[in-house]
Amino acid sequence: MADQKKEKPKQNQINIELDADVAQGIYSNLAIINHSVSEFVVDFVTIMPGIPKSKVKSRIILTPQHAKRFLKALNDNVKRFENAHGEIKDYEQPPIPLNFGPTGEA
Repeated sequence: MADQKKEKPKQNQINIELDADVAQGIYSNLAIINHSVSEFVVDFVTIMPGIPKSKVKSRIILTPQHAKRFLKALNDNVKRFENAHGEIKDYEQPPIPLNFGPTGEA
């Protein structure tokens, strides 16, 4: 009987699968965040020095509720990281002019 209890998944437990391609990750050094009434859109970009053109590498779309939970979770993790490793330095960088393709004219 004890074996049968071990086989049953716990209630409210989610099994998450991580494919090998996704596990490799994608490097990003720029996140562009836009929002509407119903969603937050986060575009992750890799910008390389001396290269004037970059592509969005990944786009994540969140509900406002999930965006707020993500903000809280990220804030909690940054605090834990800084407690273990010291303060993360935030170096001032000049603003990057962004261009999302051709601009339209009426």
